[in-house]
This record gives sequence, structure tokens and C-alpha cells, in this order.
Amino acid sequence: MEKGGDGKPPVSPAVESAFTKVWGDEHVVALIALKVETSEADTVATEVSRFTEVDDVFLVTGDTDIFLKVRFPQYDELKEFVLHRLPGVKGIRETKTLLVVTAYKESGEAHRP
Repeated sequence: MEKGGDGKPPVSPAVESAFTKVWGDEHVVALIALKVETSEADTVATEVSRFTEVDDVFLVTGDTDIFLKVRFPQYDELKEFVLHRLPGVKGIRETKTLLVVTAYKESGEAHRP
């Protein structure tokens, strides 16, 4: 699920259908990379922090400006967040969403995959 400027849908219907089949009714965790206007970085980080589904917000160096860790009860809610709510935050130029497949350690606690 990416936001781009080329007018194409963020994901193909086939990919979306596969995501829904795999994660449709399950808890979903994702990492979302944001590229933002440099002058808006603090404002964007503050704004996205206000979403209750956002667990963590990190201002980082490199190709990405801000990383979010988000958690949703269902995939459709993640999709709605990325496509409709997140774009309402002024200063975001591009997003890239990475679905967490397996968490081996989270919040300091080891998980058994």
C-alpha cells in the first residue's frame, strides 16, 4: 500500500484480495514508512502520534523520515487508515506500508513463531 503521484491504485485487486484472505479477520501489525516535507517533520510526527492505532512514531535518518508501528483488529481497518485517514495529514509526501508477518520479539518480550 503505497501513496504515489502516478494516479495508479496503491495495490492491484489481486494483491488486495490475497491480503484480505490472509489477514482478513486477524489482528494486523504494520510498519509504515513516511517521506515528509522536511520543514513539516515535527508537525507530521505529532499529528500521526494522535491516532490511537499508532503504537510508535520514530523520526529517523536515511531514505525514510518517519516510521510508524500500527496495530489494527482487521486488515480492512489498516487499508482504510492508509488510504483515507493518513493522507489527511499535511506534509506527508509518500508512504510505504510493510505488513508484519511474524514478530520474534516485541516490546521487549520474545515470541514463539
